[in-house]
Amino acid sequence: MTQTDALPALSLDATLAELVEEFDLLGDWEGRIEYVIDLGKALPPLPEEARIEANKVPGCAAQVWLSTRRANGRLFFDADSDSALSKGNIALLLKLYSGRRPDEILAFDARAALDRLGLPAALTRQRANGLNNMVGRIREAAAQA
Repeated sequence: MTQTDALPALSLDATLAELVEEFDLLGDWEGRIEYVIDLGKALPPLPEEARIEANKVPGCAAQVWLSTRRANGRLFFDADSDSALSKGNIALLLKLYSGRRPDEILAFDARAALDRLGLPAALTRQRANGLNNMVGRIREAAAQA
């Protein structure tokens, strides 16, 4: 059992509200981006066997891998990137989505959530597209579950 196997303590909406509060406390974008990068640094290492082409998220500025596991009707995600910011972005998404039921993931408006955090506006267009592709891959896994 890895660190990402833990069930979320809060609902998706409550987790988002907590993140919004944390982002608000950080104030400027420099602090927020640093926080996102720190989230990435805290991700457990992705096993080498998960660093396969099928787990790569297309359309990202950096290489991003996202693997999915199913257990007890929930989806658990493991991820990594060769870029600190992309790794932070995927870590933020895992904080929201890992350990959730597929129906919870599909019912959650990720675009509105990311806009509430103001994250897409702080990223380059290519990185914002990559973030959307990461969300798309998570939603795709939920739809297939």
